[in-house]
Amino acid sequence: MNRDEIIPSIVISAHALARISAQAAHNEAPAAQWRVLSLLERNPRQRVGSLARAARTTQPGMTRLLGEMERAGLISRSPDPADSRATVVDITAAGRDAFAAWRAEFRTVLAPRFADLDTADWHVLTRAAKILAAHSADDFPMTGDTE
Repeated sequence: MNRDEIIPSIVISAHALARISAQAAHNEAPAAQWRVLSLLERNPRQRVGSLARAARTTQPGMTRLLGEMERAGLISRSPDPADSRATVVDITAAGRDAFAAWRAEFRTVLAPRFADLDTADWHVLTRAAKILAAHSADDFPMTGDTE
């Protein structure tokens, strides 16, 4: 595989693994829900517009998803103290617990696919995971958002 193919291959494989594990675990929650929880876990107290842009969805679509997530107790919404016209979203303790359970479910479901890896392969994956995490950090400035 040449250098230009590596990153796209990783992204495609990651999406496939997420789909495979969700199907194998019979997890019916929308992928967007897990993305929002991931974003809020890393960057708490985000405006709806920031979350919509980060999730690559419309603001009305994000508002609908957040309503479902709030009813499920996964997130909370409150007025932005800096701008009462705006809404700030945060992850709840139940949201953190659900997200942790989802990650554990992924580990359990995907473990058999990686059972044949030796120590050297695990070192390579560990290094790759650290590099990918460092280069995929989310940044959501609260300024400039409109609601």
